[in-house]
Amino acid sequence: MKNICLHFQVHLPFKLRTYRFFDIGTDHYYYDDFLNKSTLLRVAKSSYIPMNTLLLDLIKKHKGKFKVNFSISGSAIEQFEKYTPEVIESFQELAKTGKVEFLAQPYNYSLASIKSEEEFRKQVEMHSNKIREVFNKTPKVFHNAHYIYSDYIGDMVLNMGYKGILIEGARHILGWKSPNFLYCSANNPKLKILLRNYKMSDDIALRFSNQAWDQWPLTADKMAGWIKNLPQDEEILNLCMDYETFGEYQHKSTGIFDFMKTLPDAILNHTDFSFTTFSEIIKDGQPVSVLSVPNTTSCADEERDISPWLGNNLQREAFDALYKHVDTMHAITDEYILQDWKYLQNSDNFYYMSTKFFADGNTPLKANPYPTPYEAFINFMNVIGDFNERVKKAPKTHEQIQFSKEELDQEIAKHTAALEQLIELKTKGNIKK
Repeated sequence: MKNICLHFQVHLPFKLRTYRFFDIGTDHYYYDDFLNKSTLLRVAKSSYIPMNTLLLDLIKKHKGKFKVNFSISGSAIEQFEKYTPEVIESFQELAKTGKVEFLAQPYNYSLASIKSEEEFRKQVEMHSNKIREVFNKTPKVFHNAHYIYSDYIGDMVLNMGYKGILIEGARHILGWKSPNFLYCSANNPKLKILLRNYKMSDDIALRFSNQAWDQWPLTADKMAGWIKNLPQDEEILNLCMDYETFGEYQHKSTGIFDFMKTLPDAILNHTDFSFTTFSEIIKDGQPVSVLSVPNTTSCADEERDISPWLGNNLQREAFDALYKHVDTMHAITDEYILQDWKYLQNSDNFYYMSTKFFADGNTPLKANPYPTPYEAFINFMNVIGDFNERVKKAPKTHEQIQFSKEELDQEIAKHTAALEQLIELKTKGNIKK
């Protein structure tokens, strides 16, 4: 059996408003509601609603033979609930068909997996709960923000109970191997690894409307021909892209919806591939080999690393300034601080500070809203300045108060010295107890 998995990522960050130094301590609201709402209303009209309608029609037309996979961030779901409930309803209609799988991921599309296992676990659990609450589905396969992965991250994902993970089919981790197979982790073979075929995915996501591309125009029949001509032993094709590809990045006038409308027929009628979900592959498939990924990889740029988010000093300073609170936040009870902690971890905040400008396509929703990376940094650090003061003043649960290693060492030394003094006094007979 040969399988094709269509995977769509849906993510909308809560974008920050212009937050000035003089706002610190006086205004604790950080978000640009007008920009967030207007962006969502535009994308819902151009992409989410028409594409959801199209997918629902395809599922009904093909009577169980057409299936898709979604990753939807918690911040996107929250904005749907706040501004466009009709989008939530259209995703719920898709979920009811039983032909749509929802993957787990960090709630706010954060970089927590490379900083704190406890925070990472907490965010994944929060996201899975949200998926169950809204769509009545329990995620079984994991997809990290930006396909970020390493052997260590794989171990954490397996320990959370997920048997499979979707990662980038980067050349430097595959070598001569093909992404069109099921693999397993070198650290623990129980974790099955699915790989994004970035070449064929980006043919749709990035190159579809590029008239300078030597394969333009891309039609459903042409794509089906490429799939048919894959080596006979290659058994899985994972086509993964941002959902906004349809109607937002590639406008309706490019023919992208017509392409998607005819693609299932072209594949089902002219190839031996069938549409399926990731969990079905994980359940029935057998890995052909192990993959060892000692260094962190992602889907971004030619390097396929984490440099778009942490590649310069500004990004690393901002990242450290936020995550210095990672232990303290477990003791915070203020719901507004906890909400801001969640939203500020959005990886887009660090992406806007990148000086790479942006080798992975610079699509409209990813476009930097700041004139320069430095202004993105200053704005974020002003927000962090206010956030720091709020965290310091916030009530904390006594039993959850956390100490840094240095503070803990100081406490131990202090009490050890007191105990030694008491023992010495008792030995000399100066105290009875």
